Amino acid sequence: MKIFDFKENDGIPVILVCGPKCVGKSTFNRYLINLLLNHLPCVEYLECDLGQTEFTPPGCVSLMNISDPFLGPPFTHQRTPRKMVYYGDVSCDQDTERYIDTVKYVFNSYKKEVPLVINTMGWVKGVGLLLLIDIIRLLSPSHIVQISAEDFKDMPQFTPEYIHLTAGLHTKGKLQATCKSMDMGGTENWQPCEGERDFQTSTPGHKLLCVKPKFPGAGDAAKARVHSSILRDMAMLGYLGQLQPLETRSVLPLHSLVPYQVPFSAVALRVIHTDVAPKHIIYSVNASWVGLCRIPDEVRCQTDGPVLLTQTPVCDCLGFGIVRGVEMEKQLYHILTPVPPENLRVVNCLLLGNIAIPSCVLLNQGIEGEIPYVTSEYNYQISGAGKLKPSGVAHRSKLALEFVEGSGAEQSPKDSRSVQTKDLHLSSAARTL
Repeated sequence: MKIFDFKENDGIPVILVCGPKCVGKSTFNRYLINLLLNHLPCVEYLECDLGQTEFTPPGCVSLMNISDPFLGPPFTHQRTPRKMVYYGDVSCDQDTERYIDTVKYVFNSYKKEVPLVINTMGWVKGVGLLLLIDIIRLLSPSHIVQISAEDFKDMPQFTPEYIHLTAGLHTKGKLQATCKSMDMGGTENWQPCEGERDFQTSTPGHKLLCVKPKFPGAGDAAKARVHSSILRDMAMLGYLGQLQPLETRSVLPLHSLVPYQVPFSAVALRVIHTDVAPKHIIYSVNASWVGLCRIPDEVRCQTDGPVLLTQTPVCDCLGFGIVRGVEMEKQLYHILTPVPPENLRVVNCLLLGNIAIPSCVLLNQGIEGEIPYVTSEYNYQISGAGKLKPSGVAHRSKLALEFVEGSGAEQSPKDSRSVQTKDLHLSSAARTL
């Protein structure tokens, strides 16, 4: 590939693509991967952009093995990654340390047998720039493709010298990265500071390619043809499309699909993005988008209620689902998911993040009258209530949530039709899912 001038003695290339929003990083990645596939059987792809994921729903860091060319926007090619962690938000500004740990966890699955293309976030100002320096040190790419608009001045060129000397958010530059101590003979001994050992304190000899896009509106998010939130919703709809039967021509609403029954005791539950009182946790998880994850520890239920985690784990995510309902009397979650049963058997953790079900899913349920989980009478003067426009509101209604303490998931307050469910047995601990 002449653009990078790869040589056999350079080893396996690791190409990191960075730059601000709306400069064409995703398009460049697609072109680059498809070009590499003309010469190689497969390419690895590390997704580090939480808000604009290429192959998964938003809020994930994932490692994908790609063997076939792909075109079009993300919702046209949702796939199952080789490794994936659900971070649970489209931005990492509230917990950058967990983001670093997540990227490190996923990157450790890369075997360095085929080229790796790394996509990064468009957050390259202030703290975002410092975090990107940390990511570069952690992943130690052989090539950096820096795409930047002509008039964008907040992002310096990522030369090897700049990365080597400049402090990041959680790492220090060359002049700061060593700590002086005295050995037994009284001689000064310089060693890496605590917390620096997990990072590459330099990126020796990486090659930098600077690209200035010329298309109209490059780097201007206000001129983007499609808003990023719409692309995220479409990616989630593309994923949920796997729930639809192949023989059905029309789209079936969620209440027409058969959910899995998951006992409270079979899975641990964690709300990632905020603190929720234990007595309110069921109200939070009902009608929510959840990551179906696997933690190494056995889930032990010591109470009659749901099993709650006190810390957010960095763990494998096998897919996603929607909590269709919660049945308190039988202590069951009813979950819709396209994840195959053989993978569901190892799921023992539900992670609830700051990723909402697309409003169109809730608004178009094919029900006359008031719609479950949706209210039109809402006080928008309440703090935090104005995040969605009134025309597209999809708030869970109070009535729709009250049934978690009532008759269970078989009867929603606005739809009394019975819901068929299916059981699945876990291979470990003989629990049902």
